[in-house]
Amino acid sequence: MAKVLLFGPLRDLAGWREREVEAASIAALKAQLAGEDDRLGAALSGPGVQVALDQAIVLGDRPLAAGAEVAFLPPMSGG
Repeated sequence: MAKVLLFGPLRDLAGWREREVEAASIAALKAQLAGEDDRLGAALSGPGVQVALDQAIVLGDRPLAAGAEVAFLPPMSGG
């Protein structure tokens, strides 16, 4: 099981901040979440959304070990 964390508008959209999910990879995790909630799936694949695996930003797909932490971070703005 992986611990999934959502932040900012992603959390608001999903209606949850943290949950445990069984998935073999980040791509499989995204597909599972999208299958449960179309709007969340679209948001997770949107521009600027970053993925942190065990508190390190990663690009592309990665396998998930038992106990992994996957955080989806919304696009950041600044000024």
